[in-house]
Amino acid sequence: MNDEFITPPGHFGFRAKKLFSEEGAALSGGMIAYLQPGGGGPVPPHIHAHDHLFILARGEAVVEFEDGAVSLVVGEPLRVDGRRRHSVWNRGGGEAVMIGLTLENPDNPGT
Repeated sequence: MNDEFITPPGHFGFRAKKLFSEEGAALSGGMIAYLQPGGGGPVPPHIHAHDHLFILARGEAVVEFEDGAVSLVVGEPLRVDGRRRHSVWNRGGGEAVMIGLTLENPDNPGT
């Protein structure tokens, strides 16, 4: 993944960063979620064949795993392997806004 923002040719006042680039990974869905303080899920944490690409747009949120948690950073994508048991929680005092994209994993066919 490219960690640097760029201004593409022909753009002005515009900064962009590649979120992901992986051969064989197909984008098959996405959603935006508004999490109230303390909100999240699922309970119990789940697993599945597809991966997530989470992007925190506002607030504070964590992805919890059996062996720990990863804090999301506003504007930084986090890819979560769907085969790893996980859940997502708002751990801040205000509403959190997240974008979640579904990525088909070529090593993990099915949904």
